Amino acid sequence: MKLFSGKVDLIAAEITRSLIEGGEVETDSPDEVQLDISAVLKEYIRTDRDLTEKAKDLCEQKGMPYSAFPKIKRQLADRAGFVVGDEALDYIMDQLIGAFMHSQFVDEIFAEDNDLKVKMRAVLKRYTDIEEELDAEARNKIKNLQEGTRDWEIEYSRAMEQVKRRKGLDG
Repeated sequence: MKLFSGKVDLIAAEITRSLIEGGEVETDSPDEVQLDISAVLKEYIRTDRDLTEKAKDLCEQKGMPYSAFPKIKRQLADRAGFVVGDEALDYIMDQLIGAFMHSQFVDEIFAEDNDLKVKMRAVLKRYTDIEEELDAEARNKIKNLQEGTRDWEIEYSRAMEQVKRRKGLDG
């Protein structure tokens, strides 16, 4: 699962609208609730980027192959009490529910956590499932290179940035 910072405001607006229109959340300040949601999503992205950089640095310092990167990142995340990978969606939704519980702008929550998660999952999945499409498109651009090599890594990053830029996505 990958959250793109360029889509955070859209995701936050859609989650806010969905929960208010569905009657799960009551607020007199929907814009502030939307900002609360954006803050949670942006913090997830920031922490994920920090862990990515730390994992890359560790791999480089120890002369480890690129294939070790996911394991190193997961270990760093575990130590930090952070969740990456397939479980990240549930982690983010738990963070959002916690934010709703502590927000001065959420007047009342009328739904159970699972009901909130069903609504939020639908929105989040719509914006995060694009990662597989981007990966396939970037890989197609560099199919002449052998995966796992340094050249492949460099060209994959370059191809992925081009695809993201073309689709209006960033980081």
